[in-house]
Amino acid sequence: MNNIPGGRFYRNLGFYLLFLIIVISLATSLMQREAPPQVLTYSQFLDAVQRGAVRRVVIADRSISGQMLDGTRFTTYAPEDPELIRILRNQNVEIEARPPVEPSWWTRILSSLFPTILLIVVWIFLLQQIQGGSKVTSFVKSRAKLVDPEKVRVTFDDVAGIDEVKEELKEVVDFLKNPRKFQKIGARIPRGVLLYGPPGTGKTLLAKAIAGEAGVPFFSISGSDFVEMFVGVGAARVRDLFANAKRNAPCIVFVDELDAVGRHRGAGLGGGHDEREQTLNQLLVEMDGFDPNQGVILIAATNRPDILDPALLRPGRFDRRIAVPQPDVRGREAILRVHVRGKPLGKDVDLEVLARRTPGFVGADLANLVNEAAILAARKGKDVIEMEDFEEAIDKVIAGPERKHIIISEREKRIIAYHEAGHALVAKVLPNSDPIHKISIIPRGGVALGYTLQLPAEDRYLLTKQELMARLSILLGGRVAEEVVFKDVTTGAHDDLKKATEIAREMVCEYGMSELLGPLTLGRKHKEVFLGRDIAEDRNYSEEIAYAIDREVRALIDQAYERAKDIIVRYREKLDALAKELVEKEVLGREDIERILDIPQDESPSKGGEKVHESEHAAYWSDRSSQHGGE
Repeated sequence: MNNIPGGRFYRNLGFYLLFLIIVISLATSLMQREAPPQVLTYSQFLDAVQRGAVRRVVIADRSISGQMLDGTRFTTYAPEDPELIRILRNQNVEIEARPPVEPSWWTRILSSLFPTILLIVVWIFLLQQIQGGSKVTSFVKSRAKLVDPEKVRVTFDDVAGIDEVKEELKEVVDFLKNPRKFQKIGARIPRGVLLYGPPGTGKTLLAKAIAGEAGVPFFSISGSDFVEMFVGVGAARVRDLFANAKRNAPCIVFVDELDAVGRHRGAGLGGGHDEREQTLNQLLVEMDGFDPNQGVILIAATNRPDILDPALLRPGRFDRRIAVPQPDVRGREAILRVHVRGKPLGKDVDLEVLARRTPGFVGADLANLVNEAAILAARKGKDVIEMEDFEEAIDKVIAGPERKHIIISEREKRIIAYHEAGHALVAKVLPNSDPIHKISIIPRGGVALGYTLQLPAEDRYLLTKQELMARLSILLGGRVAEEVVFKDVTTGAHDDLKKATEIAREMVCEYGMSELLGPLTLGRKHKEVFLGRDIAEDRNYSEEIAYAIDREVRALIDQAYERAKDIIVRYREKLDALAKELVEKEVLGREDIERILDIPQDESPSKGGEKVHESEHAAYWSDRSSQHGGE
């Protein structure tokens, strides 16, 4: 607009006109400012005339205004009354007749100029659109955030626990820094890199680290930012994003949550799905149109690579697909060392123990764990973060915060103690079991009134049938202890039974561990891609096989139950001692547990010849009864 002569004046013309109208209105109202007249009914007006209290009247059409003898002004509305003039003359009232009220001069001017003003305003608006500064044109622009390379402070030193993934991505950094090294030998750097893995494993952090190491601009956008309710907007934003990327080459374009726009095509039912598919088509075209020498690398992250369109994953688009897995014990320890930088730690803090205590934790979980421990230490007024703060933070993250307001009766406290002692005793006796780290009967979280926790000696990626059978026995140990000691069972084993049933059914239907059914996988778990592929299971077996599955699941549960019951009955004295001390102290550590359960592991083979592995057993005591406040 500044390029047009007088552009600033035209742009402010509407404001000037509005200001002038307001000034004229205020001036007119101030000049006419008087005390409001008294409103009379027509009957009151006639009575005043008959009394001789009216001095003069002004008649304008059917509106009558005037003044009393005492100076009071009044107004009223007169109907068709042919006798009115005669009555007024008989009372010697001064009469003035006026034509109907006409609009003021500024009102007439405004009404005549309104069409012209409207045309001027429309013309200014259209002129702004032509100049390209309107929201209409910016609506189809990419919403990607451009991060200056000097502001990217994240490097590979800030990424820990996934060394193999970093090695894969260092080639991308090398290409951005020294592309001729690859071009000289005829190598082509991958046009796209797809990072996939569970949430919180560090996919976004890896993309930032690549940009920080290479020192190049970093475009960041979410897949959902492309899709709008208007068809064609997403495709236009894709074009704009890649046009900006080519202007800033070499650079990195990072698309988070790629599955929001890259889902398998052909599952749409019209409407918004058509817009999503058009956006995906444009993304495919832009990736194909990359010039390998331009130095633009697309990095995308997703938690669901199984639902992405195959065209995205073919060579020439996302050439390299890198899994970002959950970290192992050494990886978790390295991640903890990154997050405790700059934080004052107590001398008793052992990061190796914390890494072993947190199996299944990803980078985001460990960052949250360190932060929770720091908050707990600050709440207690400490100057350093001690090991007990980390231990309490782990319990809080896994089982939830302590519910100190819950009052549990002594009888229920004994039941909970025996339940958790049953889990611990079975885990202690079964061979090759991981050491028991902690038992607690302090209520935590939404439904947990207690838990038993074991620390794995090492990360394992395979489970044998014997190990799974041992896991079933440990889960059922709490229920067995209730039955043996109290000759009754409670609702506390609800979560244990649910987990045990799931494991037994997986053993039969997925792992082929049934002697009756043999090495078969029963049931398919793929559905419509737009519903996530795994909403329901597709039965590919007969009713007879379904009956056999139920029998096998029940047989596995019964076998594990009998093994747990044999241990509980054989070591009843140890169970009583552990439960008694648990009632007194509420929380028992490894030393106390080893002292009480000083018994050898059971090396005799059972019906299944089980050996136990428990990567992390947390058998939560779940009280579903509302009268106990378990919910």
